Amino acid sequence: MNILFIGDIVGRPGREAIKTLVPVLIKDKKIDCVIANGENAAGGSGLTAFICDELFSYGVNVLTSGDHIWKKKDIIEYIDKSRTLLRPLNYPESVPGNGFTIVNIKGVDIGVINLMGRVFMQPIECPFLAAEKAVKEIRKKTNIIIVDLHAEATSEKIALGLFLDGRVSCLIGTHTHVQTADEKILQKGTAYITDCGMTGGFDGVIGRKKEQIIHRFITQMPARFEIAEDDVRINAVLVNINKKTGQAVSIERIDIPV
Repeated sequence: MNILFIGDIVGRPGREAIKTLVPVLIKDKKIDCVIANGENAAGGSGLTAFICDELFSYGVNVLTSGDHIWKKKDIIEYIDKSRTLLRPLNYPESVPGNGFTIVNIKGVDIGVINLMGRVFMQPIECPFLAAEKAVKEIRKKTNIIIVDLHAEATSEKIALGLFLDGRVSCLIGTHTHVQTADEKILQKGTAYITDCGMTGGFDGVIGRKKEQIIHRFITQMPARFEIAEDDVRINAVLVNINKKTGQAVSIERIDIPV
């Protein structure tokens, strides 16, 4: 089974990249399921109900998120009713929405878990314990499990990958917007990459216009960050998974210009 996981979608350029390239990748790579981190898809920070529906219409099956998920007010009602837009599982249980889901694609159940790290991030419940509980629940129905860990620290991502090795099909890091070159199959069969990267304009700083970011670093003065619109690319990973065992067979980085 071929799973395409797309790195953080940033603004309109990122959405246009999804519209242009995802249908092509689905056909050329024989993709069965598309998962994307969409928490920056609305103007570079947050998601709206309209944009969620837009991304689903382009072929995305499940959207994950992270620390910017609550930036747009209308997403709260939408996420509470949705099974295919996830918020980090390790928010308190009283928070709207779901932290994991099971989708049926071509007769095969696929579990998806969304987690958020704690190192250099906002205070939140333990992603390790939250993941362990969710994995036990999902494995009652399927052993194909995809994990998005939205986190800053590479050490935390590596540690959680090793913690879940053999219990999930793959653990994919998001949040930094910089694709790492450490994709691998861990010892017990879990595909891993520290960060999947981003989808949007690369002629800038993590999807924002470079002049504004540089000015902020030099002056330390507040500034409005606009979306970078040039050199639009899609960052993703393609993971091939054995449907019977749930173990990863291969993982391939994707970096394609529009």
